Amino acid sequence: MAGSGSSGCGSGSSSAPCASCKLLRRRCTQECVFAPYFPPEDPHKFAIVHKVFGASNVSKMLQELPAQQRADAVSSLVYEANARMRDPVYGCVGAISYLQQQVSQLQMQLALAKAEILLCVQMQHDGHATASASPPSLQRQQQQLMESEAYGSLLMQNGLMNSTGAHQQQMLGSAGNTALMLQEACLKKESLWA
Repeated sequence: MAGSGSSGCGSGSSSAPCASCKLLRRRCTQECVFAPYFPPEDPHKFAIVHKVFGASNVSKMLQELPAQQRADAVSSLVYEANARMRDPVYGCVGAISYLQQQVSQLQMQLALAKAEILLCVQMQHDGHATASASPPSLQRQQQQLMESEAYGSLLMQNGLMNSTGAHQQQMLGSAGNTALMLQEACLKKESLWA
């Protein structure tokens, strides 16, 4: 029968010490705060957390948390430690920033696609309504202005414009060129369907 003074980790048996006690070369007791979360079969898990945060800091964090929240905290510490090892400067923030950039790019592509659809529908509507009596150059200028406004309103609706977004403001400034490209694409599509 194993007593409370045995060297077993947490269970009171003669099993191997937990990964933290093994790495730190200390005796693993039943009260070891690391034992439930850093098993001896996975020593790398504690080694990376120890390298980034330090064993005493992790111990303090775990002791301040209720027992039911400790597993989630350890999972977060392991994730953050792995991210910090891959990117020592930014860690998790670097991964989050990268994903936010991808979201912004996809939102921009979506806004452009919506603008293209809007322009094609508008051009079809204008073409089917009546033939315009105004000169072609004036009609083109009016169309470009309308396309620029439509593009700007789509960007605003999608939350892509903000006071710090210089890139989006540059995109909005070149809306006339984008509108021309979209108009040409719509004309090409119309010529295919006609």
